[in-house]
Amino acid sequence: MSYDDYLAGEPLIVTAALTGGVHGKEANPNLPETPEEIGRAAAAAEEAGAAVVHLHARRPNGERSFETERFQAIDDAVRRHADDVVIQHSTGGTGAPDDRRHLPLRTDPPPEMASLDMGPLNRYDHLTSENTRGLVDALHEEMVDRGIKPELEVFNDGHANEVLGLLERRELADPVYATLIFGPGTLTPPTPRNFLTAVSNLPDDALFNTLGFGRHQLPFAAMGILFGGHVRVGLEDNVYYRRGELAESNAQLVERIVRVADELGRPVATPAEARSILDL
Repeated sequence: MSYDDYLAGEPLIVTAALTGGVHGKEANPNLPETPEEIGRAAAAAEEAGAAVVHLHARRPNGERSFETERFQAIDDAVRRHADDVVIQHSTGGTGAPDDRRHLPLRTDPPPEMASLDMGPLNRYDHLTSENTRGLVDALHEEMVDRGIKPELEVFNDGHANEVLGLLERRELADPVYATLIFGPGTLTPPTPRNFLTAVSNLPDDALFNTLGFGRHQLPFAAMGILFGGHVRVGLEDNVYYRRGELAESNAQLVERIVRVADELGRPVATPAEARSILDL
């Protein structure tokens, strides 16, 4: 994917990351936590222009859950409220046993997509999400068995090497779809030069999604649009609309990036078009 794809008017897939697994309503009271809240947020994000919703499950107290039953309740609510949005589950997590990381893949029906973290990253002062190659391979194998498209989460340049290693060990269905993540800590430092490097490090013919944390969400989404990639926005990655102003909803963040895409002349993909682009 490149500037030529932008010039060609390739449709833009917008993913809305609705809730995440770390911060909750203490960070932004508009962040959805219950299945009903998440279902309604998914419908609003779809109406605003999102083709994909990235989902985490929460316990009734707001804490993160990996349980299949909690994901099932969320999926049921999304399907009840939304029209045709693509459901993508998170399998990422810190401190969770490997067997629990598989549970989000086991809903009925399974999600059309699921995230696959490509390597270790630090969380807070005393936690590391390991994401060993053994776990990555095991999660990928179950995704293949259940017909789930992996979304390869690339948090830094080392993870780009892990994508190449995964391609050597296993056959990934075309097109390879990777999310390039920019921000603090273990993430790729958020600079335009690093964005261009990250794109160039991807395998040939791979599609990419652009994710900037916090204040970097909007500018990196704009770069993703201009270089023929796709974009992810939402309250998981950024609870603010602008400095000092909390976002009103996930839909508000989707609406803004859809306006940017429209001003730049890039059409926004419907869920059906996203399925075609990603070969779901």
